[in-house]
Amino acid sequence: MKRHELEHIIRAATRIANEYELVVLGSQSILGAFPHAAQELLVSMEADVYPLGAEEKADLIDGAIGEGSQFHETHGFYAQGVDSSTAILPTGWEQRLVRIQNANTEGRTGFCLDPTDLFMAKSAAAREKDRLFNIALLAHGYVTLEDALRRVADMPVSAARQKRIEAFILRVAAQVKSP
Repeated sequence: MKRHELEHIIRAATRIANEYELVVLGSQSILGAFPHAAQELLVSMEADVYPLGAEEKADLIDGAIGEGSQFHETHGFYAQGVDSSTAILPTGWEQRLVRIQNANTEGRTGFCLDPTDLFMAKSAAAREKDRLFNIALLAHGYVTLEDALRRVADMPVSAARQKRIEAFILRVAAQVKSP
């Protein structure tokens, strides 16, 4: 997915939900902070989104421009309606959101995760695709190991789970090669 495609999703999803602000979770939120992010970070053709303050409208978005929809077939990318519980995020993530708002969004706003918060959500999920994504975030310098390790204590999970997240981050960092 490219930045202009995410802007299209923001524009379409906010119209569908009749809301002006949208939260973008998941990998494509990297396009908020890095509009021209490295190609290996842009392989997903979906953006996980929900209307800010109206999460219950996420199903409207999923139904209208979700996977398998006419929108998906026409454009080759789609939105997945989610809610705020979709990702485990560090305390304070809401204050670090990165705004996308421009003519391509018709002045409507997409709030994307801060890159380190995105890294932390991927570390908490700890799937293979998350490991590869996080390796790329570190390799390209979009996130630093030090910042990620500092944010482990802010993860709203048990101390044992925080230790597992920290171990995952250290394993990922050990696999980083320069781009």
